Amino acid sequence: MHSFYSSRRPSGENAAVLDQAEALRAAGHDVTLVAAHTDALETERGYSLRAAVRVATGRGRSPLAELRRLGPDVVHVHNLFPNFATDWLDRWPGAVVATLHNYRPVCAAATLFRDGKTCTACPDGDRWTGLRHGCYRGRRGATLPLTWAGRHGAAAHPLLRRAERLVALSERSRDLYQRFGVPPEKLALVPNFVAWGSPGTGPGGRPAAPAARWVYAGRLSEEKGILPLLRNWPESEPLDVIGSGPLEPACREVAPGAVRLLGPLPRQEVAARLPRYTGLVFPSVCPESATALVCQEALAAGVPVLALAGSAAADSVRRDGTGAVYGASGELPHVLVTARERFPLLREHCRRVHAERYSARSWTAGIEAVYDQALARAASRPAAAVAEPSW
Repeated sequence: MHSFYSSRRPSGENAAVLDQAEALRAAGHDVTLVAAHTDALETERGYSLRAAVRVATGRGRSPLAELRRLGPDVVHVHNLFPNFATDWLDRWPGAVVATLHNYRPVCAAATLFRDGKTCTACPDGDRWTGLRHGCYRGRRGATLPLTWAGRHGAAAHPLLRRAERLVALSERSRDLYQRFGVPPEKLALVPNFVAWGSPGTGPGGRPAAPAARWVYAGRLSEEKGILPLLRNWPESEPLDVIGSGPLEPACREVAPGAVRLLGPLPRQEVAARLPRYTGLVFPSVCPESATALVCQEALAAGVPVLALAGSAAADSVRRDGTGAVYGASGELPHVLVTARERFPLLREHCRRVHAERYSARSWTAGIEAVYDQALARAASRPAAAVAEPSW
């Protein structure tokens, strides 16, 4: 199940859901995607009000009729916000798995990021902080339904409470959700994956030769750290910036002469370009819940990652030895000099790490184990545990 975000804001989550459904089909599973598309629904009269009520109360659009017709072994929920209700969860008797793509169940902004730094005030107990600051889209009115829905904390969230297994996409996300009150026995670590036909190769299947350029690919917004990156980027290092967002005009103002802003490019074109770069720069300043798909695409292409400390991507770079981590923007020029020498030697290692940890094959094995565990838990659950909710 997935509520697809608007196409006006490119979503790695949307892409991951489609990729994962195809990976399961390729492994022999029968997969049906029960979806709601914001692009279509938001054109309906009264959509915003209905979505707000649905989020605040948990009542509204339900997949129960379709689920009862399909009779699936496992219902795998990726995202219900804002187009599916949650009250159906206690009326579905079968196994439920949910992927924690972001921090939406505990944070109105879904990012644990506010005023230029990490913020965990709401999940740490001050439930109304997000409302005071208008953390969802900068508006208190838009934030209110999310604040009300999450007022009892993570352990009481309908999806987190009901699911037999919760899939965390990184150690950082798993540890944070556990800290916020999710029982550790519910959490399973299964990173996302990317799959390309022949990553990191040029004509004739030969490894692509890297150019003397770096690349940033992502949204041009505050939490991605793009402005501090450009302000501290050395004039001597060529950099391509791929993406768009609210900070695009500011980026053009501060970008040094060696930086090219290429605008948004299709995902497949980004993947095709990646093997030609020395390294991918990932300057995110928020605690990303998963290693970003573009970082995994870089590894598949044999491209090391230069990441700012504090994100899931930086954690994985340190753990796997697939690049370098810098601790502050002021360190960037020195780290770039060292990275330019080391990164060409890491390209084959990056491909191996991708195959072992971030391939469709490794993901499928991990998620099949999660499904088996969820089915076993559902079978042992007392029948009285699934009942009509009382209001």
